[in-house]
Amino acid sequence: MKGFGIPFGWLLGGVVALCAAAVFGISAGAASLTAADILRHFVGLLPFGWVESPLTERQEALLMELRLPRVVMGAIVGALLATAGGAYQGVFRNPLADPFLLGAAAGAGLGATMVMVFGGDLIADPRALVPVAAFVGALLGVAAAYALGSTAGGGGTAALVLAGVAVSSFLSAAQTLVQQMGIDQLQRIYAWLLGGLGRGGWEDVRLIAPYAAVGLAVLLLSGYLLDMLALGDDKAVSLGLNPAAVRLVVIAAASLATAAAVSVSGLIGFVGIVVPHIVRRLVGSNYRAILPVTVLAGGAFLVTVDIVARTIVAPAELPIGVVTAFLGAPFFVLILRTTRHRGT
Repeated sequence: MKGFGIPFGWLLGGVVALCAAAVFGISAGAASLTAADILRHFVGLLPFGWVESPLTERQEALLMELRLPRVVMGAIVGALLATAGGAYQGVFRNPLADPFLLGAAAGAGLGATMVMVFGGDLIADPRALVPVAAFVGALLGVAAAYALGSTAGGGGTAALVLAGVAVSSFLSAAQTLVQQMGIDQLQRIYAWLLGGLGRGGWEDVRLIAPYAAVGLAVLLLSGYLLDMLALGDDKAVSLGLNPAAVRLVVIAAASLATAAAVSVSGLIGFVGIVVPHIVRRLVGSNYRAILPVTVLAGGAFLVTVDIVARTIVAPAELPIGVVTAFLGAPFFVLILRTTRHRGT
């Protein structure tokens, strides 16, 4: 069933996938928590709950203070990165666009690193500045990649990708330079660069929640506008649309989403290119359908990947960015070959 271009069947499937991933994410670990015990615990928290929680005090603390915020954080970060990638692909009409290839993630990483190194000289608690600095860096990274790709390479797919790689490399080099200036923070910054969800808790969730809500809301409301842009600028103008203004708003919202994710999770690559492509294969090319399903699929994907990252070499834990790179790099090559064969 569809309404307003939204496939409710796929939305329901996304909700089920996200809930299933969340349950597995909460229960997986050295200290086992069964899905039944978790369900009984949350039912017992309801105002008229008739079930007594089966968890011990230690198990309850493990659930509420460690595993649940990690799963919530994974769902939010996955939704942000995936939806930002889908929006970039729509606004640039480029199947290879994603926060990492366009310089957004590298710019956000540079902004966040600068706050980590120099923010303590400005305010007592610089953490609140991290999302703002990451947002500014993400905008500058995307703007530089788009300008370079348009002027030096004519704005085609290959030119934009190469420009994004060049800008990302430059920003990463600048980030390395900043890291060396803050040698005392080097270990923390390096761990952050590899990507992960285990460092924060409810405080990080509260920190990025406003930015995530604004970014996702704007992107979800932009689905119809992206469908109009897909018809071409001339057709969009004839329908009363201002393509330049739409691109500016969507790029800003996607950069805000990327910055919010990067500011708390570090650099987690390939989510923004893998998830939107899978969703597009399932639901079609209508962005009013792609974006809401991508929100759910992105959250489910990253929560699932995080389970792999923290269990595959237990009791040690792999950086989640390493796992997404193993999954995403072959996928990216496949997409590149497909777009080349189609002549895009």
